[in-house]
Amino acid sequence: MVVLDCESGKVVATAAIGDGVDGAAFDPSSGCAFASNGDGTLTVVHEEAPGKFTVLQNAETARGARTLALDLRTHIVYLPAAEYEEAPKPQDGTRPGRPKMLPGSFKILVFGR
Repeated sequence: MVVLDCESGKVVATAAIGDGVDGAAFDPSSGCAFASNGDGTLTVVHEEAPGKFTVLQNAETARGARTLALDLRTHIVYLPAAEYEEAPKPQDGTRPGRPKMLPGSFKILVFGR
């Protein structure tokens, strides 16, 4: 994760997060940034002081739960997740196909303090 000053474009800090990140959000009232990672983790990074960020947690979620929504009023993070079939094998020289969601496996994971 890269934290930057949006006015100057200067990198303020970096933090290690999980693989396959898709979603990120910042909660200004708590000073926490969240990154949802396809590897099945939710990284929580806290701004300790201007320019100083610490990884508080890499919470276990579900593999593929890489999209997030943050409710700034309740400070709750929501992650959609599901179980999937095995990905189709790629044909010679092509990209692998996307796996299909297993019926009835969709859920919303909820994270809060």
